[in-house]
Amino acid sequence: QVQLVESGGGSVQAGGALRLSCRASRWTADYAMGWFRQALGKEREGVALIDIMNVATYADSVKGRFTISKDNAKNTLYLQMNNLKPEDTAMYYCTADPSAPRLWRGDARDWGQGTQVTVSS
Repeated sequence: QVQLVESGGGSVQAGGALRLSCRASRWTADYAMGWFRQALGKEREGVALIDIMNVATYADSVKGRFTISKDNAKNTLYLQMNNLKPEDTAMYYCTADPSAPRLWRGDARDWGQGTQVTVSS
């Protein structure tokens, strides 16, 4: 099991940027890792995933604006979010699983507590 702690959330105006970080409790080079988000009254959705080969997958709604990356030496996952929109407002969760397909389905084994992102118009 991996403990995950997110940071970097906050409030920004539309068009602004934030970088989320997720610190893992142990080495995760053999894990797929990703970010999900859940807005009030909506279902949780996948935002971005990076697999063990460092291949990234993005939701259509964030392509070209968000970038996922991973620093294995620091056991840290990042999500750079640019050109933020009000519809990006949500709680963002870091997640990890040995299986990338299982993670992208939302069935990952390990989840962080979340960090809130609020984008005002």
